[in-house]
Amino acid sequence: MDLSNCKQLRFFGVHLNALAGKCVLLVVIALFVGTVLLPTFSGLGGVIQHNNFVFINNRSFPSNRSVKQKFLEVPQIVWGLNNQKIAFARACLTARMLNRTLLMPKLSASLFYKEVELLKPISFDKVFQFEQFNSLCKGFVQLSSYSDVSNQSDVIELQKGSGRRWTLEKDLEQLNQFSKHPYDAREIVRIIGKNPFLWHDHWPAKDYAKVFECLALVEEISREADKVVSKIREIRMEVKSKIRMSSQPVPFVAVHMRIEKDWMIHCKKLEQRLNISEICSSKEEIMARVGNITGLKTPVVVYLAVADTLLEDDTVLNGWKDRLLPFEKKKLGVFEIYKKQPYLFQSAIDYEVCLRSDVFVGNSFSTFSSLVVLDRTQKMIKMGETKLCGSDVRWPSYAYNIRGVGNSPHPWVTNMSDTSLMAISYGTNHISC
Repeated sequence: MDLSNCKQLRFFGVHLNALAGKCVLLVVIALFVGTVLLPTFSGLGGVIQHNNFVFINNRSFPSNRSVKQKFLEVPQIVWGLNNQKIAFARACLTARMLNRTLLMPKLSASLFYKEVELLKPISFDKVFQFEQFNSLCKGFVQLSSYSDVSNQSDVIELQKGSGRRWTLEKDLEQLNQFSKHPYDAREIVRIIGKNPFLWHDHWPAKDYAKVFECLALVEEISREADKVVSKIREIRMEVKSKIRMSSQPVPFVAVHMRIEKDWMIHCKKLEQRLNISEICSSKEEIMARVGNITGLKTPVVVYLAVADTLLEDDTVLNGWKDRLLPFEKKKLGVFEIYKKQPYLFQSAIDYEVCLRSDVFVGNSFSTFSSLVVLDRTQKMIKMGETKLCGSDVRWPSYAYNIRGVGNSPHPWVTNMSDTSLMAISYGTNHISC
């Protein structure tokens, strides 16, 4: 029946004739199908799109077609692995501040001043899991690939300031400016100039920690780290069987032993510039302080995380206190695992090994050590640990460059209430414990 044939109706207190009744019935059915049945049965997923809105369970959200996604592009990220992780997190938090998605950045496979020929960019998803990152950081920060960009020519460049005159306040003012009209209308804001590690820091330590929590190594690297940890576990079992220990496991201590030639040059200059004596540590000082850790039950398997190719001292296994059993990559039998990998992968494997240790000892002016301690601190907090300092905490960490009680290394945790990551980015001798 054609609804146009329906006569004008009166609804209140008036009896409808047969034709009018049928008209009303058709209208009611049409409304019922349109508002109730279609959202339920349209498509397999129970989703219907209408006028650029998506209806799900009677709730509406703007569809992707009606929302123009906006992106942030940053320069290639360089330097050491953990400097690159900080730079990446800083880029993510910058994108968050600008209400944008970070375009997947390029990392660097090597230390640019050591292996120039290997500096060719390496994609983020060759080191860390792209989909896993977005899943873990959903609602906080997100990554996109360049294929998500609809118009790669719709770009405005943001030149990061440099020099002493470029202050924290000026940097923040610039970012606030680019979050507003007319800059916010552009699909891509492309930051040019400085490496993100050197950008000013506007975010608290807990925000960085959230980004770091979302970084999961790709399977290729994770499997190699598993092999190293498995070798350490085998050594622990051998030691336990030889001395006929009880059920108590042999502790595993990881020492980030910074005595390489490039580090010693850097730390000496840093001590002079900052007028601080607690930055550099000799091999002998490190060995003595590790041996004096309060409550450390021996025998102990000690893994030395050291950059072997930069190490000129081949006596790092000599002079350790009795019942401290040191292993580096060659003695452990894992040197070939590292040798075939670029620098970035080698560092990622060592980082994972240190992270999983029972006790970690590092240098508070090393970014590598600082991020290991941050991750271990965050892990304890997530596990509900209330005591973070002392010899009887679950995953203790120490700074060997700072003298503790009885010439032991100083207990070390990250202050998660810090308003910036400055101490971790550039080092400090003011640690929380």
